[in-house]
Amino acid sequence: MTFLFFLIVSCRRGLKFSTLRERKKENLFFFSISISISKSPISPSLSTMTISIVDYGLPDDTHNVYDVIFYSDTIHTLLTNSPSIVDSWLSEIDRSGSNRLIVGLDVEWRPSFNRHIQNPVATLQLCVSHRCLIFQLIHAPKIPQSLIDFLGNTNYTFVGVGIEPDVEKLLEDYGLSVATVVDVRVLAADKLGLRELRNAGLKALAMQVLGKEIEKPKRVTMSRWDNPWLNSQQVQYACIDAFVSFEIARNLYARA
Repeated sequence: MTFLFFLIVSCRRGLKFSTLRERKKENLFFFSISISISKSPISPSLSTMTISIVDYGLPDDTHNVYDVIFYSDTIHTLLTNSPSIVDSWLSEIDRSGSNRLIVGLDVEWRPSFNRHIQNPVATLQLCVSHRCLIFQLIHAPKIPQSLIDFLGNTNYTFVGVGIEPDVEKLLEDYGLSVATVVDVRVLAADKLGLRELRNAGLKALAMQVLGKEIEKPKRVTMSRWDNPWLNSQQVQYACIDAFVSFEIARNLYARA
């Protein structure tokens, strides 16, 4: 059994930017920035699987970037509450050249222990290949039009486990409509001829389709998703949920 540890990479403050505006512009996409960093191990990872995270700790109050490592895959992950940064991220995805995107989609919200009260969606996760966006809807000053258009694009297929209740909650809480959704449980059951997968969870599907193990610890699933800044465990969890949904769908669609 392989034991892994979270790795946080802490940035020194000596970043070479002359103004805050230039700094934000340079930091924005796909992590092509020059920084001096020092590495130090922190608390154990969520599981004993090949899963870990690198936190680049940008000195910015609107976004942060991470590399989430899932087995042999590295997912470049952006956490933000800024509509303008979401605009830029979605623009990059739209310009990727594919008119038939598969998008892993997931949402998280603060758990409620009162059956009569349900908290609003706190985060929306979107994953396309090895790029993941975690948009903190609950802290955003507004919903960008680019997100409305992206979710409503009928050429894009949004995939997830039990995705229908998630998109219904997005509509109820924020008026966001998702045009085309596919539940990967149904897709897997049909493609593999295993009816029991229609009721499977993400863990079972990941093992059945990808041969990879994931964990969903309650200390993370039941955590404060409405916090102004998510911790590394939350970011890793949110990213992997969306990425694994994407990978399952991509794998199944590629089969004859």
